[in-house]
Amino acid sequence: MKKIFCNIFGHHYSVSKKVTSHIKEYKCIHCQKEVTTDVSGNLALLTPELQDINRTLEHIYQRRHTATQQVA
Repeated sequence: MKKIFCNIFGHHYSVSKKVTSHIKEYKCIHCQKEVTTDVSGNLALLTPELQDINRTLEHIYQRRHTATQQVA
């Protein structure tokens, strides 16, 4: 039933994870479809490969920002 809602009205995405300040992962509140922003800023289906890339980016982003805060 919820997939029918998305087919008629479109997905209603909410941020499920903030990877960096520019890259986020989204999840549809109705059908649970997961997407992420790609290098162009467009939404792309969240594949296992993109999940791994986002995990790595998040790790690098966190290490860089914690190192910057400690120096300042």
